[in-house]
Amino acid sequence: MRIPLSWLREHTQLPAEARAEDLMADLVRVGLEEEDVHRPSDEISGPVVVGEVLEKHPEPQSNGKTINWCQVRVVPEGQTQTLTHEGISPDGIQGVVCGAHNFEVGDKVVVTLPGAVLPGDFRISARKTYGHVSAGMIASVKELGLGDDHDGILVLSTLGLDPEIGADALELLGLRDEAAEINVTPDRGYAFSIRGIAREYSHATGTPFSDPAEAVSVLSPGEAGHEIRLEDEAPIYGVPGCSTFVARKVTGVDVDAPTPPWMASRLRLAGMRPISLPVDISNYVMWELGQPLHFYDAEALRGAVRVRRAEPGERLTTLDEKDRELHAEDLVIADDRGAIGLAGVMGGAATEVGPTTDTLLIESAHFDAVGVGRTRRRHRLPSEASKRNERGVDPRMAAVAAQRAVDLLVGLAGGTDTGEVTVAGEVPTPEPIRFDPSAAQRLTGVEYTREQVVGTLAAVGADVVDDGDVLTVTPPTWRPDITIPEDLVEEVARLVGYDVIGSRLPVAPAGRGLTPGQQRRRQVLSGMAAAGFTETLSYPFLSQESNELFGRAEDTGTALPTVRLANPIAAQLPTLRTTLLPGLLDTLRRNVSRGFHDLALYESGLVFLPGDIHGSPSIPGLGRRPGDEVLASLRAGIPEQPRRIAAAVAGDEPAAELGDSGRRRDWADALDAARTVAELLGLELEVAQGRHGALHPGRTAELRIGGTSVGWAGEVHPKVVEEWDLPARTAVMELDLSALLEAAAEQVTAEPISTFPPTTQDVSLIVAEQTPAEEVRSTLAEGAGELLEHIELFDVYDGAGIEEGRKSLAYALRFRATDRTLTAEEASTARGEAVELAVRRHGAVQR
Repeated sequence: MRIPLSWLREHTQLPAEARAEDLMADLVRVGLEEEDVHRPSDEISGPVVVGEVLEKHPEPQSNGKTINWCQVRVVPEGQTQTLTHEGISPDGIQGVVCGAHNFEVGDKVVVTLPGAVLPGDFRISARKTYGHVSAGMIASVKELGLGDDHDGILVLSTLGLDPEIGADALELLGLRDEAAEINVTPDRGYAFSIRGIAREYSHATGTPFSDPAEAVSVLSPGEAGHEIRLEDEAPIYGVPGCSTFVARKVTGVDVDAPTPPWMASRLRLAGMRPISLPVDISNYVMWELGQPLHFYDAEALRGAVRVRRAEPGERLTTLDEKDRELHAEDLVIADDRGAIGLAGVMGGAATEVGPTTDTLLIESAHFDAVGVGRTRRRHRLPSEASKRNERGVDPRMAAVAAQRAVDLLVGLAGGTDTGEVTVAGEVPTPEPIRFDPSAAQRLTGVEYTREQVVGTLAAVGADVVDDGDVLTVTPPTWRPDITIPEDLVEEVARLVGYDVIGSRLPVAPAGRGLTPGQQRRRQVLSGMAAAGFTETLSYPFLSQESNELFGRAEDTGTALPTVRLANPIAAQLPTLRTTLLPGLLDTLRRNVSRGFHDLALYESGLVFLPGDIHGSPSIPGLGRRPGDEVLASLRAGIPEQPRRIAAAVAGDEPAAELGDSGRRRDWADALDAARTVAELLGLELEVAQGRHGALHPGRTAELRIGGTSVGWAGEVHPKVVEEWDLPARTAVMELDLSALLEAAAEQVTAEPISTFPPTTQDVSLIVAEQTPAEEVRSTLAEGAGELLEHIELFDVYDGAGIEEGRKSLAYALRFRATDRTLTAEEASTARGEAVELAVRRHGAVQR
């Protein structure tokens, strides 16, 4: 929300010397957030004055262009020039070359004299051009930064102005004004108006506030005008789509009348482009009072104006010239031919005010905020009107804003008020709130007096009735966000001052903290970081192709079920992720492209796995709690969202010592990352040969817990590496962290550490080449029995001395007992039993 300071000064006692920064500092004290400062004078400076064209001599040029050699008076006749910059004539008459032709002798124009600086750092000086010394420039709207019109210069009479020669043109056009921009939170819709900001400034500084609504004399309802019908008899969101509709009619409107500079400059500072006088008046009233308006060409209407829900198959061409298919929940404004506007969002093209419009019908209505918000999102149609309507508008402003628009149309556009006032519906009134004044102290810790609480709520605009122990507080109509006692506490804290609330944090009650699941999850993430991995975060939006490639082990020939977004942030990313790997690999690729080649990354996050039911057929209303069956239906449509953890490695691992070239990372590093996660949770992964469409067919492991698959590890398939522009031998792993946390839910009891020495023995077995080394390791561990403390593969050999199709696997076995020192015979017996089981199960031959 941009706040022109000159506009605000009409309703508050903002000091004349105050700048936009001062205003924002005051508004911050009442909870409004500062954003930016808009000051046209930062881009335009120097002598820019009103001049009168004395002479105009057209001079054709050899290039086919005709220029005008002009003499322009820039000081009142009889006075001398006081400016002394080089190129400024002391007699007050400047010779200027001008290429525009839309002016005549006697016209008053804006003259930028030598020394002036225009937007874009365009510096004006006396220079020779077309055979003359042009000492200045007659400015256009675009050159002054007032708009995009560059077809001709700005003739001040077209704005209804006849200023004194030599007057400050910047002051005349409002270019010395400035605006403060603030961020308005969704619950503070009243702050989207000068009226609301002036009231907040009054709260912040204690200065008087002049309500612009009170300056409007509203015509009492008398003769009814255009028929208005409210036909939303079955509200969808618990309240009527339109509670109040005020219609006024003005005839004899000159739609071509110029917008006065004071109005145009304020609208520009507010961030709105002046378009035409009727449109500008509508926007001006909306900015001033916070009530959106819509003007119809009254002669284009057919029959009564109806407020109803859209009919099946109904369409509407809105003012942005887009044809839209309407939804059954859309609240529309309609006449006998059909929909003519989206209520509270945007009007339709069929009844748009045009060059031939003579009679205007003014719509000023109060619409349901929830319905407007849903319509705006459904049609992706943001507007200044919907921004206010969906945050809540003061329902009592409907009649006031309509009257204000009528007064401006009569005063500026030559219109005539017909005196017809049509009011449909009733103004809703806020519900009273029973409030215990001591609640403010209980919730904030500040000792507010009862008088302080009552006075603050009254200052907000609430009607406060003291019933003894409690107060009956009726919020003002412009504060629909105040509905419960806690809202009143917030107002007391906000207006008395957040700075009086202590900053000491309360002591947390004993016995609380992270849940066991949160502790284990944090343990895993910290452990991965300690193992040398860098945590990353990526967006959960993927293409369908990425989900298909990484989201399942094999292509089944049918589409992978995914959750598709109704409004994706990018057309190529329309689905929610079923796997973390695409986002992780995209991060890895981006880092490699920026010169980081040795990477070990990990990410933990949710994935979205839809079931048989996708979403729900409808959203229940907000008026009452949905039944159990409705809630069950809603929950059934929510996709399962397990937590995953994934890692990706590429390049070399850090060198162990200076001069060491390091080791190239591969599938074994990805498998080690998966084992690290399991070990941090006190689990042991079962590793088996696996197949995955995105991974190398011979370097892929399926990871299991208790025989149930919980993830994959391996090198990325060479074709995928090439397509995704990844480093060679990039390796990844992904685990179902939710399943691992569930498996580790039971408390793990640490085994006592034996003080007796270990006994180590090696074994080398020749097995078939396709036999996974992990299966042999598991067999040896099973056969060795309880004396085996650790087993590790330390060599794989398939060279000379090993027949073709076979390989040698060498394992180191460590034995230890908890109650004695093992003898060599006991260790050898356990080793022999392990080898014997491997012989029977895998056909192994001991080397």
